[in-house]
Amino acid sequence: MRRVAIRLPTKPAVLIAARRLAVHPGIGSGDVSNRELVVLGTASQAPTRTRNHNGYFLRWDGEGLLFDPGEGTQRQMVFAGVTASQITRICITHFHGDHCLGLPGVLQRMALDHVPQIVEACYPAENREVFMRLRHAALFRDVLNLAERPVAGGMVLQASSFRMEAQPLSHSVPTFGYRLVEPDGRRMLPEKLAARGVTGPDVGRLQREGFLMAGDGLVTVEQVSEPRRGQRFAFIMDTRLCDAAFLLADQADMLVCESTFADAEAALAREYGHLTAGQAGRIAAESRVRLLVLTHFSQRYDPDDGQRLTAEAGMAFGGDVVMAHDLNRIPVPPRRPSAAR
Repeated sequence: MRRVAIRLPTKPAVLIAARRLAVHPGIGSGDVSNRELVVLGTASQAPTRTRNHNGYFLRWDGEGLLFDPGEGTQRQMVFAGVTASQITRICITHFHGDHCLGLPGVLQRMALDHVPQIVEACYPAENREVFMRLRHAALFRDVLNLAERPVAGGMVLQASSFRMEAQPLSHSVPTFGYRLVEPDGRRMLPEKLAARGVTGPDVGRLQREGFLMAGDGLVTVEQVSEPRRGQRFAFIMDTRLCDAAFLLADQADMLVCESTFADAEAALAREYGHLTAGQAGRIAAESRVRLLVLTHFSQRYDPDDGQRLTAEAGMAFGGDVVMAHDLNRIPVPPRRPSAAR
């Protein structure tokens, strides 16, 4: 495994295994991917001078999913160029403060900005009362179009371009990991379309209807395309090693995974319901993940410990590993050819 150090402005070196990845330090650093993770915070229980509490914003085509808005998330959104109107879903893994104390401010900002769309809020069903206390933690003009989706496991919601699933994790309070799955589809092959005389608007019609008359006769979509597996994203926070973590991560194109401790603190990690960097790597390896993003770091580790944590994950995984830093933008890996799946 080869690691390449990438120096980011005002940030410590980010170590990436196997190949150089486009990890942007923040806004104004190049084209924005249609599918990318915007890192708002990477600290665990206590923030540090260089790490805000948790917060992760996933751009997915026209959707914006905000995961675990910890304290300070609203201000981090300003630095990252994420607006309240871009949020379409909110997903809370559990109600420890470093994963939810930013929620009141985010909701009130959405109300202040008169966000017009319905925003779905997913959270552990056992803790609905906690969610309500956070939503109404202060007095404000509540004009939110908020649709609550209490989570008990399994299918959480169905959107136009993906479905969201959840699995219960092994922590000290009710905790769920999330998995986003794009439906499988087909990739149209220009050379086969041309050979059968399908051009212009007929290409779209063939995709919609599955067949049409062209050239010498009937053309089906299967004749001029190949299978295209949908992309997958997994988000795992605050858990011991458990079967659910592997289910969530299965064949994910991007896995965002807590790595609170170094491997030397494995006993402490288990006691407090957390993972080590090496365990995060193991999940990625056994689940055939493409890109592993490490985050949720204990305050005991300073930025110089990044190489150690990344190395421990990389030894277990052997694939692409990114240690997240606040305000990074990390693109979801591009699709691979079907033959490479």
